[in-house]
Amino acid sequence: MLARALWGAAYLCITLSIAAAAADTGKRTWDPDLKRWLTEEELGSIDVYLTEEQALKILFPTAQKIHPEELRLTPEQKIRIQDQIGWKFPEESFKAFTAQSNGTVDGYAVIQETIGKHRPITYIVGVSPEGKVFDVEILVYRESKGSEVRRKRFNAQYEGKTAQDPISINKDIINITGATMSVRSVSAGVKRALVLVEEFYLHKNQR
Repeated sequence: MLARALWGAAYLCITLSIAAAAADTGKRTWDPDLKRWLTEEELGSIDVYLTEEQALKILFPTAQKIHPEELRLTPEQKIRIQDQIGWKFPEESFKAFTAQSNGTVDGYAVIQETIGKHRPITYIVGVSPEGKVFDVEILVYRESKGSEVRRKRFNAQYEGKTAQDPISINKDIINITGATMSVRSVSAGVKRALVLVEEFYLHKNQR
């Protein structure tokens, strides 16, 4: 809690206009349900809450060493992970971290981006050496609604979850009214992070 308070006071909350983002990409967003292009107000702002460094400090405040690593999936691994989590994803690699102190693993973390309603949410999932979620932090939110997923009163329900849990709305995750797509997105990503940690670290250590 102390680490969260200290870093919470220092975190970035930078709001960028969608007009600027559109100028960079030259793209607009089409809504298949509304059957029209979305307005800037509907898309919302880009809110940066934490940098990667700040997020890692929150997850591992006392770690002596944090080792970054790119987890690259073989085609076989990707199929196996997709089958286990129950959905297909385009990514073939993920940025992960191993935190250590005195030669002992403190935990693992995976940074991911999954689509909310229209745009990706960037977040980090902390996983214990036993394969349990101990924290979820939103780094960047890019939707007009649903930012409640970054609040502890919501994402604390992921703590203690393992790859064997459903981690799904109406099963073991309580939804947020008006933010269903964001909740589904983060929940699916938490499940994937747990399976990735099992695949690359926990099962590897058991072989």
